[in-house]
Amino acid sequence: MKLPVFLDRDGVINENRSDYVKVPSEWVPIPGAIAAMAMLYRHGHPLVIVTNQSGIGRGYYTPGAVDHIHQVMLSAFRAAGIPSVPVMYCPHHPSQKCSCRKPETGMIDQARMEQNLPDGGWMIGDAHSDMELGRRSGLKTILVLSGRGSSQLEIIRAENLPMPDHITDSLVSAVDIILTP
Repeated sequence: MKLPVFLDRDGVINENRSDYVKVPSEWVPIPGAIAAMAMLYRHGHPLVIVTNQSGIGRGYYTPGAVDHIHQVMLSAFRAAGIPSVPVMYCPHHPSQKCSCRKPETGMIDQARMEQNLPDGGWMIGDAHSDMELGRRSGLKTILVLSGRGSSQLEIIRAENLPMPDHITDSLVSAVDIILTP
């Protein structure tokens, strides 16, 4: 088994919305993102989505709405030749201090256990919390500048936070980094 690739959802796979993706019609894939994931899948990398969905805890939408959005997303993955991708999400409000909200490692720990995934791998995200999750989980990190990536990179630099292992423009170029020996 090749190393797993953990991916944030909003801003990496689909367009990020400042008002949250609340219904399936607001889930809009970033051009090339699903094809890039299919490339990883064809090369044998297990894929796992890890996403904070605090809109549930904030009362903006329900777990059922998120599940419906994910069914639309998974259908798009299947159409691209990716039969199954586990989706882990944190529904909690940031004030709840849970163990699953990124950058805490709960979602990755759970995915490793449930999917019998090896140690190591990659974390692709558009936020500092994604990079910190990857660092805490022993993953190589790739910050994509799509979504919130550019503004998050400014924060990382301004606050002298640990830099990602790689910085690139999108999931498409992130996949090139992973697949290039």
